[in-house]
Amino acid sequence: MKRKIFALTMAAVMAVSLGACGGGGSTSGSSAAGYEDPEDLSELDYTFGEDTTFYSEEPVSYSLLYSDHENYPYKEDWRLWSAIEEKTNVTFDISLVSRVDYDDKMSVTINAGDAPYIISKAYDETPYVDSGQIVAISDWVQYMPNYMKVVEEWGMEDDLKQLYQSDGKYYKLPGMWKSAAGGYSMVIRKDVFDAAGVDVTELEKNWTWDDFIDALIKVKEYTGADYVWSDQFQGQSAISISAVQYGVTAGWGVGNGTAFDWDNSEFTFADSSDSYKDFVTMWHRMYEEGLLDPESFTQDNEQGAAKFYRGETYVLSANYQNVADMISANRMQDPNAELYFVVYPGGPKGHLQVESSRLENGLMISQNALDELGVEGETYELDDEGNVVLNSDIYYNGINPDATKQLNVDYGFGGGVFAYGGSDWLRFSKFTDGERDWNERIYANTEPRELDPPIMADEMQKEEMNLIQTPLIDYVNASCLQFISGDMDIEADWDEYVSQCESKGSTEYIDMANEIFQDTKDILGME
Repeated sequence: MKRKIFALTMAAVMAVSLGACGGGGSTSGSSAAGYEDPEDLSELDYTFGEDTTFYSEEPVSYSLLYSDHENYPYKEDWRLWSAIEEKTNVTFDISLVSRVDYDDKMSVTINAGDAPYIISKAYDETPYVDSGQIVAISDWVQYMPNYMKVVEEWGMEDDLKQLYQSDGKYYKLPGMWKSAAGGYSMVIRKDVFDAAGVDVTELEKNWTWDDFIDALIKVKEYTGADYVWSDQFQGQSAISISAVQYGVTAGWGVGNGTAFDWDNSEFTFADSSDSYKDFVTMWHRMYEEGLLDPESFTQDNEQGAAKFYRGETYVLSANYQNVADMISANRMQDPNAELYFVVYPGGPKGHLQVESSRLENGLMISQNALDELGVEGETYELDDEGNVVLNSDIYYNGINPDATKQLNVDYGFGGGVFAYGGSDWLRFSKFTDGERDWNERIYANTEPRELDPPIMADEMQKEEMNLIQTPLIDYVNASCLQFISGDMDIEADWDEYVSQCESKGSTEYIDMANEIFQDTKDILGME
């Protein structure tokens, strides 16, 4: 099976070698500034093209800002670096910055105008767009045939619109996944649920949050436990993923509290809607029924997880890495405990896939299969069906838990800087059987969400909207927990809550969002 090579390296290499990054300035117009298409491609000192890995005939080196992770600290002799050089004839002059200091260092160097040519990991490029110190990479993608092939074949056009700035360009070359991943859900004690008469494997195919509550009631009645669920992440994961099913926002996903009404082509403030009232009512029911530990919203992660490990509770928010750690480290004190990572429930808006974005943080150098898995014949082999089989002495992501080496620590592959983006084949090749099964259940039992259009505000509009958003969302977040706990009465205090949202600028914010949308919808290809 031939590996598909994604030429994301080419983004940085082309942008630099063709002069776009030389002065740190931005580009304008429909094509890259100062560049003319060569009449004879044979005169170029590099090779490129669809299904061709970029290769420079002359050795080249580019400065690179690198986020150094404490769990797999940088090594100059990693096989990763020599593999990139073999494939592309490119090396890097690395500016090493610890992970915890990376964002601050990135900000300082960009704003000072002396950032390395390649900024390898950026989650939010927006603060730097107006500085003129980063390149509008969308001006250069026309010279990246492999990138454009992936965009077309995977239908990434609408996803990339999420990155559009007020000028209709995007300034970060994102990691791209063919399919959105599962993300977070809840791990349960399946043995206890089974004993309580709850067949989760059947229920999860089309259950709602109300169905989930009914299941928790049965578990509570069977076990006699004080609480069935004592959460980690201070409840922010659980309320976030459940909010999606009600068409509102909360927890980690609260954002600006808006939702796009596709029927009327306008933004609304979702977090003061009737749907939001239904959402907090559902959570208050869980609280009132004695299913949810009140400490879920205040305790640290270790406290919530410890109750689950000790068998005091039977539900815990998690991602699959957390589940894999529980299994590999034998954290469950009951040797008969059977863990099961459920498909999260649906709600009034349907059984929706929570993770809708197929984009990752911006990576300006190679993000192909090489960077994910290592080198074929050295760190992995392909079986007869083309599936990746990691060498048995190498551990990665729960695979080969007894191995003596680690793919990221010892070889440099699969680290947080380069390991974002790829095909379903590539993504699934890194999963254990359990994680692969969970993602397949997510895809089988949930429906993808439509992406809301971006609010393409300019610098002044962003500043004005942020002044409204910060205190408004602080109030929404605080009120959400008060509604859940009963400190605010959902019926008696609801009108006052809506009034307070309006007094804090929710209507003004939505008016601005819709005005910006009307001014930019042509750029988005919307009528």
